[in-house]
Amino acid sequence: MKDLFGKAILDYQTNNSPEDLITETTISEQDEMSVAYLFRSYQEMPLLEQKALALAHGKVLDIGCGAGSHSLHLQNNLNLEVISIDISTNAIDACKLRGLKNVHIQDILEMDSLSLVHKFDTILLLMNGTGIFGTIKNIPQYLQKLKSLLNINAQILIDSSDIIYMFDEDEDGSYTVPANGYYGELEFSVTYKGEKEDPFPWLYLDYNTLQNAALANGLQCELIIEGEHFDYLAKLYI
Repeated sequence: MKDLFGKAILDYQTNNSPEDLITETTISEQDEMSVAYLFRSYQEMPLLEQKALALAHGKVLDIGCGAGSHSLHLQNNLNLEVISIDISTNAIDACKLRGLKNVHIQDILEMDSLSLVHKFDTILLLMNGTGIFGTIKNIPQYLQKLKSLLNINAQILIDSSDIIYMFDEDEDGSYTVPANGYYGELEFSVTYKGEKEDPFPWLYLDYNTLQNAALANGLQCELIIEGEHFDYLAKLYI
């Protein structure tokens, strides 16, 4: 991977002429995304993210931490112990420059429950946290891995969106979705400074599908809050 998202984050942090990211999916046209948005303060975050951070407690694992904005709030404002991980080397470098104390280049599936001291009380997956699952068939291995990292009375806080609204709607109110596979399975691509990343799978999950997957993998699932545009925050726990 070219790590273009990470390059944009590090460019912004180091004032190295950052530019907007260009994102595109299999069902949407190119869209510009300001890198500055990834550096937003708590006050600038959507209510859904603020709610997740308010619910965080104990030892926290922030998966896919990106520029580290969520972790920094938990570390600096709530004085929580946070371990932040991302597969992007550049993003991790930026997080260290921003002052995150415990941040690692790490794929969650390759993370042993004892490799980073011990298990967790809160696991965060935000900004479409279900995205890292990639496809429906991958959900069980991710949920089982997350489950293995939980302490007693711990929680997974994860958000996503039901993107059914992006498909054509018939007169009777039903949607025309692809017949082969789940409609939330997308290919996502990023372009930065004229360089394009190879497309990668990215999964949006409606709440009912997430709930069913959680129950099938020995986890309870609770809807915490719904956003303004088909997005939601859910809590998974044993």
